[in-house]
Amino acid sequence: MMSRSIDVTTGAHLAEPTHFSFADIPWVEERSEPDPAPEAMIREAEQVGARRKHLARGEGGFHSQFTTMPAGFDVPPHSHDFDELFIVLAGGCTMGIGGSDAVELIARDSVAMAAGKEYCFTVGPDGIEFIVVRPGAARSSYA
Repeated sequence: MMSRSIDVTTGAHLAEPTHFSFADIPWVEERSEPDPAPEAMIREAEQVGARRKHLARGEGGFHSQFTTMPAGFDVPPHSHDFDELFIVLAGGCTMGIGGSDAVELIARDSVAMAAGKEYCFTVGPDGIEFIVVRPGAARSSYA
């Protein structure tokens, strides 16, 4: 049996792979997002160069983004309304998940997180680059 993928943005079946050229994807304008982060976090991110790009936006049922953050950047406690897979590409962070002991993440580590699970993290001394993959366009809730 042949499997089929659905583009959730259009409801159409994907006949061909979708290529995302990183260089052609714009950096996110955070204040224009439907669910923006707190203003103080956006201002700090702009000052230190933390930023992200949306990759897949429903193609094949995936929503993904690439993020880069400098050393010491703090992401406050928050959660999302979809499960997510957080994959560290370079650098690392210390992540607190739902009040449990902090986890040290380094390049090639990943965390699968359930929707609604609160987490936070502080970027390590080498900064961090990571990709997040979700099955839907997630909304964030900050503590």
